[in-house]
Amino acid sequence: MSNIVIHAIYDDEEPLMGTAKTLRSQGIKVKDVFSPFPIHGIDSVIGVPRTRIAICAFIYGITGAALGTLMMWYMMIHDWPTDIGGKPSFAYYMNVPAFIPITFECTVLCAAHGMVITHFLRSWLVPGAKAKNPDPRTTDDKFMMVIETKEASKSNIESILRSGGASEIHYK
Repeated sequence: MSNIVIHAIYDDEEPLMGTAKTLRSQGIKVKDVFSPFPIHGIDSVIGVPRTRIAICAFIYGITGAALGTLMMWYMMIHDWPTDIGGKPSFAYYMNVPAFIPITFECTVLCAAHGMVITHFLRSWLVPGAKAKNPDPRTTDDKFMMVIETKEASKSNIESILRSGGASEIHYK
């Protein structure tokens, strides 16, 4: 038996959510959902795992703090020690309160730039990339559920989708 892809089009997000819950309760995996706006709670309904993007943000922030601290130590202590306002210029630990704002800004700078680059590379939003949206109406007013299944369970899934309020069903 070959695999088929089912595209179910909905006019509203509520019937889509209900049908997705029904499909998941029967052990049918929903591959993806396309919608014109974010649907709150759809990730847990269709079984999308939690993202690890927060770990990346933490690593980028720590990298920024370390690079900022290294930069301040090199500039203010090692390379060109200057007496500014009576602050000691012979040890970094004596100037830490003055360096906190710079450390914070370097942390935010590296975390923000790292997250933008990670987002673009992870979602493949680069110049010349083809759109992955199978139906352009989902950017306007339609909602689509994509299901990959075996040919044998096609009729069962189609009956669930029809009873759940799908306005159109297409096979690929």
